[in-house]
Amino acid sequence: MTDPTRGVLYPERLPRFTRRAPPAAASDLVEWFWFPEWDLPDGVESSQPILGYPAANLAVEPGGVTLWGATTRTSERVLRGSGWAVGAVLKPAAFARLHDAPSQLVDAHAALDEPELERTVSAAMPDLGAAAAVVSRWLSQRVGPLTPEGRLANAMADLLTSDAEVLRVDDAAERLKVSVRTLQRLAHRTVGLSPAAMIRRRRLQEAAQRVRDDPDAALADIAAELGYADQAHLANDFRAVLGFTASDYRAR
Repeated sequence: MTDPTRGVLYPERLPRFTRRAPPAAASDLVEWFWFPEWDLPDGVESSQPILGYPAANLAVEPGGVTLWGATTRTSERVLRGSGWAVGAVLKPAAFARLHDAPSQLVDAHAALDEPELERTVSAAMPDLGAAAAVVSRWLSQRVGPLTPEGRLANAMADLLTSDAEVLRVDDAAERLKVSVRTLQRLAHRTVGLSPAAMIRRRRLQEAAQRVRDDPDAALADIAAELGYADQAHLANDFRAVLGFTASDYRAR
């Protein structure tokens, strides 16, 4: 499983936050489950910017079920009072069966009319394993057996988001034994982003984690190791997506 902490920019600010691998029966549909739970004193807020993975999320919480598309920028949610959510990072094979046009849901979300799913998950909480099992069963019923395209889309996403040796779309196409054009169309249909955008997001997440975890590492060395042309390109990527440079991030 891809490192689930990679997209969290300030993990020390999180309330109780648990991530779990999916049950075996849902391993082709869910990358991992995430469970924020919070109980904050009156007047206290908790905010956490997230540099999300290039993937969709299904979120169940009191009040509704929401399908969130892949993101091209950071997102932030401010937590107040008490609450919880059960979220699932969806694999492309699942997302493509839950929404007809994933590209239309990029940086957007859609409410799903699934009151029974909300009720059953609410009844299962705070047992995280039971809640994950409820969502897994629901997804399995909605998605059905995986198609060959779904399996290829999952393999594509796994390669683009986890393999540091894949620096270009051509690399991924060669590894998957398909044409670049086939890969581009597949990503558009099942994720909503281009393969190049997925690679860029992975590199930026890796860079942010390295900058945060290794304060003594030279930014030029991080840039070179992750395939950036130079430190300036790394700085530009940080600024364009996060709004600040790698040096600024390290100082925060």
